[in-house]
Amino acid sequence: MLIDSSTEQNEGLPEAQVRAALIAADDPSASPAERAEMLMEIARGLQLKPRSAQQLHDAVALYRRALELVPESDPLLAARIRAREGTAHQALPDGGAEALDAALECYEAARPHLQTYGLPEELAELDINLGLVTQSQAGIGRARITDAIAHYHHALRVFTRERHPREFAILHNNLAIAYLSIPVIDEAGKLREALAVQSFEQMLQVINLVDHPSEYAMAQNNLGNALQYAPSKHPIANILRAIEAYDEALKVRTPRDTPVEYANTIANKANALCNLPDNPEHPELGNARHLAAARALYAEAHALFSQYGLSGNAAAVAEALIELDSPTPFGEAILPIAKELQ
Repeated sequence: MLIDSSTEQNEGLPEAQVRAALIAADDPSASPAERAEMLMEIARGLQLKPRSAQQLHDAVALYRRALELVPESDPLLAARIRAREGTAHQALPDGGAEALDAALECYEAARPHLQTYGLPEELAELDINLGLVTQSQAGIGRARITDAIAHYHHALRVFTRERHPREFAILHNNLAIAYLSIPVIDEAGKLREALAVQSFEQMLQVINLVDHPSEYAMAQNNLGNALQYAPSKHPIANILRAIEAYDEALKVRTPRDTPVEYANTIANKANALCNLPDNPEHPELGNARHLAAARALYAEAHALFSQYGLSGNAAAVAEALIELDSPTPFGEAILPIAKELQ
């Protein structure tokens, strides 16, 4: 087998960068603050496209060495380094709950000085990351999802649609996912589903099919899911809007280019069709035509899920196909196949 020597050299480059950075950290010709900033920038570079978890661990080590160099007279630089270190912990694929705890500790240590000396955008970015960490901890029962939602709302005070459209879209996507992760057990839960719909709609005001195709497709798919299961006095109207959203997502998602995402979306569309009367003005006439269309979509999704080894999704679709052939009364909703929120 031929070896590409340039690739081999590039793979060793991060290790060489780390060694060079640690040597430069002891260079007396630069001030401690300058050396700390240099280490911070090299660590950030390791985080951009890490080829392994080790590069993220190396980034953490460089951030900590940088903190040792920061003079006490520069609390803002120390806060910035701590905030960046938190993102490295957060990105560790092998860190688990311990990495989340370390990230949270970094963010909380950085907050007071960023609040006093930093830019509003720096504090808002910290709130985004605090929200993400808290949301992950809530998923394992170690935090409250409502605290994550509060962090996102704090960040939205700075990251407005007009001035920071990218961050605005990210925040509303995160908010919608947080809202939908809360079980619907009371009227407040129903309200949160409606808020999720609003957040996806807000997101779609700043992204579009041409400039952000994958994000646009994801948002439309998730908007369809939220619409389909959100409570409404006009459920048929919601289902029709959900189908429109899925069709928008399918302008990007195709069986050739994005087969798994395509399968998710057509399965979700099939769910909606199962609950849509053929004639919305006369729902009592049933939905035989839409059930036939749903059956075809489920079958196509099942084949793709099976082909790509997604046995859980394939089993859920198979169960939905069985339900279609059972005497389920019209209007009794079939459970979602793929509430994809990514």
